[in-house]
Amino acid sequence: MNKRTVTITDLERLHMIQDLVFSPDGKKLAFVRKKITGDDYCSHLFVQDTSSSSSVQWTFGNGTAGSPQYSPDGKWLIFSGTKSAGDKPQLFLFAVDGGEAEQLTDLPEGAYRPRWNEESSEILFSTPLVPGGDPAVFEEESKTPEPLIIDSLKYKSDAAGFFTDKRRQLAVLSLSSKKINVLTEENFDLEPADWNKKGSQILYLADKHEDSSVGTDLYLFNRKSGEHKKIMQGAFSQASFSPDDTKIAVFGHEQEFKGATQSEVWIYDVESVQAACLTEQHDLGFTDTMIGDIQSASSSSGPYWRGDGKAVYAHASYHGSTNLYEITTDGTVTPKTEGKHHVFASAVHSPTATAAAAISRPDDPGEIYISSLDAPDWKQLTSLHEIFHEEVQLFSPEEIWFKAKDGLDLQGWIIRPDDSAGQGLLEIHGGPHAMYGSTFFHEMQLLASRGYTVFYCNPRGSHGYGQQFVNAVRGDYGGMDYEDIMSFTDEVLNRFDEVDKNKLGVTGGSYGGFMTNWITAHTDRFKAAATLRCISNWISFYGVSDIGYFFTEWEVGRDFLDDPDTLWKHSPLKYVSRIKTPLLIMHGEKDLRCPIEQAEQLFVSLKKLGRSTRFIRFPEANHDLSRSGPPYLRRRRLEELTGWFDEYLR
Repeated sequence: MNKRTVTITDLERLHMIQDLVFSPDGKKLAFVRKKITGDDYCSHLFVQDTSSSSSVQWTFGNGTAGSPQYSPDGKWLIFSGTKSAGDKPQLFLFAVDGGEAEQLTDLPEGAYRPRWNEESSEILFSTPLVPGGDPAVFEEESKTPEPLIIDSLKYKSDAAGFFTDKRRQLAVLSLSSKKINVLTEENFDLEPADWNKKGSQILYLADKHEDSSVGTDLYLFNRKSGEHKKIMQGAFSQASFSPDDTKIAVFGHEQEFKGATQSEVWIYDVESVQAACLTEQHDLGFTDTMIGDIQSASSSSGPYWRGDGKAVYAHASYHGSTNLYEITTDGTVTPKTEGKHHVFASAVHSPTATAAAAISRPDDPGEIYISSLDAPDWKQLTSLHEIFHEEVQLFSPEEIWFKAKDGLDLQGWIIRPDDSAGQGLLEIHGGPHAMYGSTFFHEMQLLASRGYTVFYCNPRGSHGYGQQFVNAVRGDYGGMDYEDIMSFTDEVLNRFDEVDKNKLGVTGGSYGGFMTNWITAHTDRFKAAATLRCISNWISFYGVSDIGYFFTEWEVGRDFLDDPDTLWKHSPLKYVSRIKTPLLIMHGEKDLRCPIEQAEQLFVSLKKLGRSTRFIRFPEANHDLSRSGPPYLRRRRLEELTGWFDEYLR
C-alpha cells in the first residue's frame, strides 16, 4: 500500500491524550481523548483494562470530559465535563459497575478539578464565585454591556479574557446529600491540589501577590478553623500529600531567575514546617517544556508518591526529550523512561509500582504505554493512531549538534523529505523558555510533505540544557540567541547540499515571531518570512500585554518607566526600515499575551515603506491559536502559511 503524505485536514485524525488515572486496584486506566470534530473539539472519557489493548468509550456526544478521578473505594469515577459545546463544565459521576453518568452540579460558572476524600464521601473542587456569593444563584446577564471597572494591574489573561469579580473558591460536595459547602471567600483564584486523609487540611495554589509582583504560592487551608497558611512562595504548579500525610511533594521554583528558572522537586515537612529541594544538585528542569501543536503537558493529579513514601515521580526535560524520573527523598534521581521522545502525561499506581505514560515521537502522534517501575519494560497499551500510521507517511528528523559563535554546543534537527528538497524553512519556537525536540509536530510534517526541508534548533534561552543556558537570553534578546540561529542555518547549508541558500524561509510564533521580525530586520538571507502572534515593540507591549508590566523587565532587563531606550533598542520595529524580506503577519484578534497592536504597528510601517507584506487577522483566536484555537482557523492558518511560502520560494 502506497502511503500518502500529511495534509491539513489530518488535524481531525489526531488524538490528543490527557488526564491519565489508575483505578484503586490498578486494573483499570481512565484517560481523556480530545479530538477535532468538524469545527469544534470533543473530549471523551475512556476506560481500559491495563492488561488489554482495547479501550471502552464512556462518554459520547458533542460535550467534553476532563480531570477524571476514581474514588478511593473503587466504586465511582467522577469527572468535570459538559453535555454540549459552550456549556460550563459540571461534575458528573459514573458508577464503575455500569449505568449513565449522573450530573452532580449545576453551577453558574462551572465546577473544576475534582478531588475525592479518603472515605469516598466528599469531593473537593473549585467554582468561580463572588466572595460570599451563593453557588446556586444564577445571575441574569445584562442585555447591554456594562463598563469594566479596573483597579488592579492584574485584570486580564490570555486564557480567561478580562476578569470579573468572581474568583475560584474551594468547595466540597457531599456524595450522600449532594449538598455543596463553599469553604472560602477569597478575592483570589484558588486552585485545589490535594487534601489529607482526614479531610481537615487542603492544599491549594494561588497568586495573592500585590500588583508589583506575580507568583503561584502553595497554601494549606485548615477546614475547621478556616485559616489560610502560605507554606511555600514562588512559582509552583502541583503538590500532594505523602501516603502518611507527614510530607508534601511540590513541583516548582522560587523564581531565582524569574521566568527563566528551572522547575525543581521539593519536599515540605508538615511537622517541622521546613521545605527542602531534592533536585538542586541536578541541573535539570523537572517539568515538561516541550513545544508541539498536538500533545501538551497533561496531568490530572500529582506529584505521585512511591508506596513507601520515600520517592516521588516527575517529568524532566533534557536535550530535546522529556522523560519520567524517580526522585528519592535523599535526592537520588533515576530515569524510569529512557529515549528520544516526549512523555507528555503519566500516572502512577503506587501499591503495585506500575506506571502509565503517554508518549509521542516525531513520527508518532502519541500512545499510552504501561510498565512496572521496579523493572521498567514499557509495553504499548493503546493504538489510537494505528490506521493513521497505515495510511500516512511520516518523516523522522535527523539530529544535529553544532557549535555556536562562542563555541557553545547547541542542538537542532532537520526534516528532509528527499534529497532534492531545495527550499528550506527555519522554524523558531516560542517562549523563549521552552524546547523543541522529539515530539510529533503536525505543522512541520505538513511542510515537509509539501517538499520543504524543515530545520529547527534550541538557541540559548531554551530549556533542556541547564540553568545557565535557559537564563542566557535574558537581557540579550536579539543578541547571542540570534547568532545561535544564524550559526544553525549556516550549519544546515554546509551539511546538506540540496538546501538552496537562495530559497530559504523563516517562521515562528510569540518569541519565535519576535525573532522572525528581528532576523528580517538584520539579514536579507531569507527570501520569505511569516511572523505569528509576534512582539514588535517592547515599549507598547509593556502596557498592553497581560504579562507586559513584569515580563518586559524580567526578559529585556529594563522597566519602561526607568529605561524606555533599552526597550526600543531590543524592538524589531526600531529597525523596520531595514526589512526587505516579504513578510506574512498573522495574529489572533483576542490575543492578550501579545496583543494584535504588535502586528498592526509592524504591518502599517511595512506598508508605509512599500514593502511586500500581508496581514491576516483571526477572529475569536487568542495566543494559543496554533495549538488549541478554533479548528477552522487552525486550518486556515496553515493554508495561508503554506500558500505564502509556495508563492515566494517555489
